[in-house]
Amino acid sequence: MRGPRWKAASKVRAKTIQSIALVRAAARAARHGKPPGRSAKSLLQFRGFVSDAKQAKLYFVSGLVQGVGYRFFAQRVAEKLRLGGYAKNLADGRVEVFAMGTPWQLAELKTALERGPRFSSVSEVREEIARPDPLYEKGFVIN
Repeated sequence: MRGPRWKAASKVRAKTIQSIALVRAAARAARHGKPPGRSAKSLLQFRGFVSDAKQAKLYFVSGLVQGVGYRFFAQRVAEKLRLGGYAKNLADGRVEVFAMGTPWQLAELKTALERGPRFSSVSEVREEIARPDPLYEKGFVIN
């Protein structure tokens, strides 16, 4: 009969195999120019090894996006993606999101912004190219 040490070692082996599979999936996706699929849990930790030039984009989100936690949602998503930037409400009812990161990170952010948080209703996400701002390189804030 096998004891607890064997069980612990097999769990470590399973985690290692799972990590290797995630890295391989990320590499395959990167070779084909696509972001990794949903089956790959969180490839953000491995994505940092690929050096892509940083870009900055400005997103204007329209719909029912104020008073529903949209800026906090944008901040949470941006922090998971390791983006710098800000989110702020505009007087006309839209939310402005400025983000700096790799093209892949910005594409993932736009997808999340189009979905929005629970209780929001996004009708449009307009995207514009922006200049990188060193003020927001270290993190994502709510203005």
